[in-house]
Amino acid sequence: MGLKRTPLFECCEKSGGRFVDFHGWYLPVQFEGIIAEHLHVRSHAGIFDCSHMGEFLIHGKDKILHFSYLTCSDFVPLPVAKCRYTAILNPDGSILDDCVGMKLDEETLFVVTNAGPLEQVSSLLCNSNVQAEDITSQIVKIDVQGPRSLDVLMDTGFSPHVKGLKYWTGGTFEWKGERIIITRAGYTGELGYELYLPLSVGADMWNTLISHPDVKPCGLGARDTLRTEMGYPLNGQDITHGTTPLMVCMDRFIDWDHDFIGKDFLMKQKEGGDYRILTGIKTHTRQAPRHNQKLIYQDREVGEVTSGTFGPSVGVGVGLAMLEKQVATPETILQIAGRPLQIEVCKVPLYQNGTARKKVS
Repeated sequence: MGLKRTPLFECCEKSGGRFVDFHGWYLPVQFEGIIAEHLHVRSHAGIFDCSHMGEFLIHGKDKILHFSYLTCSDFVPLPVAKCRYTAILNPDGSILDDCVGMKLDEETLFVVTNAGPLEQVSSLLCNSNVQAEDITSQIVKIDVQGPRSLDVLMDTGFSPHVKGLKYWTGGTFEWKGERIIITRAGYTGELGYELYLPLSVGADMWNTLISHPDVKPCGLGARDTLRTEMGYPLNGQDITHGTTPLMVCMDRFIDWDHDFIGKDFLMKQKEGGDYRILTGIKTHTRQAPRHNQKLIYQDREVGEVTSGTFGPSVGVGVGLAMLEKQVATPETILQIAGRPLQIEVCKVPLYQNGTARKKVS
């Protein structure tokens, strides 16, 4: 079976995209170049085709309650327009998928999931008591990211009401007569907005945005370097089979007061404390740590690199590693097995000047 293509494939191709296989999708890894795109997002604005991600609607408070049981969060009391990061769990408490939910109104939850486990997630949400509506095939998702992203949206004809969105909130707006969901969120650490559009206006929106002088198209490569500098985990790479929310430092997103699948296992894991945790790492040179490299401390293997790349905004190699707790302390120096490259454990975000939370008006 051939690779799937998003509704914006031709737009990305015309914009000069170079494509790769990403979880069965043929997606652009870069346009002008990863570093140029990365730095442009940090200083201006970039757009990303994220139409490979999954979107679901959950209708009714009882169905939202059923969905909450499948996650480590309680979405029933979530205020309208608020977004919440969570994890859909397996019965053993491990993560099936990390995702975001937003209340569109008191009776409707909008859920955004990842591409990798999408089939499994769709089957679970649609064929269970949740009875979710899978609208993935009806949606084009464009992420507008960077300190100039709000100015770009204003110049593109959006309502000034978009300015009222605070970090991790969203709502429904109109563009050229079409209903569009917008959230003030993203995966880069910069001020940004995620646009969920009907298929009918997806290409028009891409072309309008790309014509703006402050905007460059960006691919998976820049998305990866940007999120790694921020310490954001990637499903399928940092979050893999058997990874629990506690292991990826999602403690603050776990609502222990609500009943959820795998809760007993996670409580035992928390009490025992004997598990590895995802931790930020960096090198002291431009050399980057690489996925699956083993990490050594005092002649003993203590973990492995889950993500690694060169960080254009910080000028050194950056990454994430799954480490034993006793060495997951900032400034601890580790060695990459078989290589003369030292790794320093550090706090995230590694890039400290992101604009994601800035006040706008």
